[in-house]
Amino acid sequence: MKAPALDVDHLLADPGTRIIVCCGSGGVGKTTTAAALALRAAELGRVTVVLTIDPARRLAQALGLTTLDNTPRQVQGAGRNGGELHAMMLDMKRTFDDVVLAHTTADKAQQIFANPFYQAMSTSFAGTQEYMAMEKLGQLRADDSWELIVVDTPPSRSALDFLDAPQRLSRFLDGRMIRLLLAPAKAGGRMYVKVLGVGMNVFGRVVAKVLGTQLLREVSAFVAALDTMFGGFRERAQATYDLLKKPGTAFLVVAAPESDALREASYFVSRLAEEQMPLAGLVLNRVHLTGAPGLTAERSLAAAETLEETGGSATASGALRVHADRARLAQRERRLAERFSSAHPQVPVAEVPAQAADIHDLPGLRRVGAALRGR
Repeated sequence: MKAPALDVDHLLADPGTRIIVCCGSGGVGKTTTAAALALRAAELGRVTVVLTIDPARRLAQALGLTTLDNTPRQVQGAGRNGGELHAMMLDMKRTFDDVVLAHTTADKAQQIFANPFYQAMSTSFAGTQEYMAMEKLGQLRADDSWELIVVDTPPSRSALDFLDAPQRLSRFLDGRMIRLLLAPAKAGGRMYVKVLGVGMNVFGRVVAKVLGTQLLREVSAFVAALDTMFGGFRERAQATYDLLKKPGTAFLVVAAPESDALREASYFVSRLAEEQMPLAGLVLNRVHLTGAPGLTAERSLAAAETLEETGGSATASGALRVHADRARLAQRERRLAERFSSAHPQVPVAEVPAQAADIHDLPGLRRVGAALRGR
């Protein structure tokens, strides 16, 4: 089944499109696709920023930047008709620090920064990256400097973990552990040891035994310091989640024409539908094409065998066999793509041919953008 065509240029040029989220499994060229989309948008006249959450450094290299960090950096030589391209990579600790600084006093912020539990949580705690991605996206969207934000998500199914950030945060903030840890502060600052004594129930004593009294004190101090900020955390995460569901946001699933990648793409499509997120379409990357689509693998092999039997050109025979291999690969990829489209007939598709070499500069990204244009 032939899928409807995805009009990428219309999506990028439409002033109503404000956020594009690229998701997909690892190794399918998602980072390159996000960069190519952002570059093309800038050259269609839009002020664009691309945010990568993937820790890989390929985006900086492709854009000609020595490094990427938590601050958008303008890419020189990119953009036309008033358009600009800026790029950045999520630094979850710095984002967390900025949130703390913005929503508490300087003295309280320093107490939080010095807390050992905060230092661990802000760099490696499970779920912090996804939540901070929501924070950063919300900050970028609130800044009217950007006409379009392109988000490159982490690989594999964790790419959609940020959709769960508001719910996970709410469960964390409303959980029994947090209420327990807040008890000392809400009791008027009495000593933690008293809370760990007669007043603590069996659950609390088990927590103290598992964590240790010192760590529990550090966690309690951290939670107490953030107590007044918790509502803001939840509200901002939920606001960003709601923003992703509104008109103006578009999700693009990126896949390669391989069975595993398309299986993951099918999962993403189904999950986005469940979440009622606006799916724009599928980018099928690294598609192999043949120079002579009318010459099948079977005919090419037959011609090669005839040449070899009659003493014909070995070069021509070899070229025919190479074409046969490529035609077989292209046929296999087409069957996989058609299987995906049969399962998801309403999902538009844009195809990007396999490139002869890795993309490492702006001209390479422009070639990918031109392929996405489909003309």
